[in-house]
Amino acid sequence: MKNRLQDLVRKYKSKCDYLEVRIEEIERLEFGLSTREMRDVKTVFDLGGAIRACCRGGWGFASINALDQLERFIPQVIEQARKVGHTRTQLADFDAVEKDVPIIIVTDPRSVPLKDKVELFRAYNDRVLSYHPAIKNSNVHYSENFVRKTLATSEGTLLTRDLLDLSCGISPTARKNGQSQFTSVSRGSSNDYAVVLGLEPEIERACQIAVELIDASPVVGGKYPVVVDTHLGGTFAHEAFGHFSEADDYMDNPSIRETFPLGKKIGSDGLTIYDTGLDIGTRGYTPFDDEGVPGQKTLLLEHGILVGRLHNRESAAKFNEPLTGSARAKDYTFPPVCRMRNTCIANGTASFEELLEGIDQGVYAIQSIGGHGGEMFSFTALYGFMIRKGRLAEMVRDVSLSGNLFTTLMNIDRIGNDFTIQDSSGGCGKGGQFPLPVTSSSPHFRIKEATVGGAL
Repeated sequence: MKNRLQDLVRKYKSKCDYLEVRIEEIERLEFGLSTREMRDVKTVFDLGGAIRACCRGGWGFASINALDQLERFIPQVIEQARKVGHTRTQLADFDAVEKDVPIIIVTDPRSVPLKDKVELFRAYNDRVLSYHPAIKNSNVHYSENFVRKTLATSEGTLLTRDLLDLSCGISPTARKNGQSQFTSVSRGSSNDYAVVLGLEPEIERACQIAVELIDASPVVGGKYPVVVDTHLGGTFAHEAFGHFSEADDYMDNPSIRETFPLGKKIGSDGLTIYDTGLDIGTRGYTPFDDEGVPGQKTLLLEHGILVGRLHNRESAAKFNEPLTGSARAKDYTFPPVCRMRNTCIANGTASFEELLEGIDQGVYAIQSIGGHGGEMFSFTALYGFMIRKGRLAEMVRDVSLSGNLFTTLMNIDRIGNDFTIQDSSGGCGKGGQFPLPVTSSSPHFRIKEATVGGAL
C-alpha cells in the first residue's frame, strides 16, 4: 500500500503545488445500555482514502471508499484546486517524515472478550439503578476505535500511525416530585483499557449527587466571585480560549490579526495556557498531525500575554509563525484543519482553601454539561455550592456562567495547585467534524467576578 501511494503521488505531484493521499483502516466497537435495555452492539470495519491538493492557494478534496479508484480521483481533485486557486500557495516548511508510529498500549482492549466488557458495564448499570429509589434511569455507553493512518505527500512524507481512542460514560438520572437531575462519570484514553475499570466509588458518588440535586435550590442569579473546579476549568480552557487560538479561523481576516498580535496582554499575570499533543495516554495525544507535522507543546498565553496560536501548515505560513502540529481530521471523510489536542491552564500555587479565602458570598461551580465559547461565552455547570464567608455552604443547581472572554481572563486572580487532566467521553466539533477526541486540563481557579445565571 505504501509503495502504491508513493508512486501515485510522484506521478501527479508536478500537476499541482502540493498533493497528499491519506488512507485509514478503521475498526470500531461500541455498545450501550438505556436503563435496563441493551442497545445495539456494533462492530464497524471501514477502509477509505482522502485526497487533497493545492494549486495557487486553492484547495481540492475528495474522500473515497474504493481505493482502487485513487488514480481516477487524484486528477479530479487537482482540477478542483486549479479552478478555485487564484493567488499563491503558502505552506510552512518542515522536514519530510518517513516513519511508522505504533501505539504503546498499556492494557489492550482487544485482549478483553466482548462478553467481559458487556458484563462490566451491565454491573455499572445495575449499581446505578439499585443505588436509591429516586434513581429512575441510567445511560451507559462504551466505545473503542482503532485506526491505522498512512499519509503520503508530494514533499516526501510517508507516515504510518496506529491510533486507539477509547471512552465510556455512565449517567444516572434522579426524579422526584416532577424534578429531574442527572450526573455522569466519564473516562477516556488513547492507550489503556484499564481506565474503565474500578469506577464503582465514582458511580456511587454521582448517584448521591443526582439524588441531592433534586432537593437543592436553584442559584440566585447575579454577579459573584466564582471558584471553578478542574473539570469546568478545562472546559473553559478549551471552549472559551482554545477555539480562539485556532488560527485558520481568522488567517485571512486582517482586522482580527491586527487586534490580537502576539505580545498583547489579554489575561492576568498568573494565567498561562498551553496546548499539547505530547501527553501519552490522553485522548488528545498527537505525536504527528494529519499533515505529518510532529506534535509539540505550544504556549498560547504566558503570564497573561498572547504568545502563540495553533496552526496548520497554511496558517503558519500566512502568520509567519512556527508550526504546532495541530492539523487534525476526524476521519478520512474530512480534510485536516486546526484543532486542539490537550488544552491546559497551567498549575498555580494556591490551595483550595486559599481560593475560597476572602469571598463573603460567591459560587463554587463544578463540572460542565454544555455551553459555547468565543468572545462571549456561556457554560452550564453540573451543580455548585454557595461560598459564604470563605467556606462552602449549601448545594445549588442550575448554575450557568457567562461573560466576555477577555474580561474574564483578566479577572482570574488566583490559580490552584491541583492541576488535573480531564479525559472524558466527549469530543470537539468544528467544521462539521464531530466528535474529534480531545483532552482539556486545569487546576481550580478563581474569577473575581462573573455573571451567574439561575433563579431571579
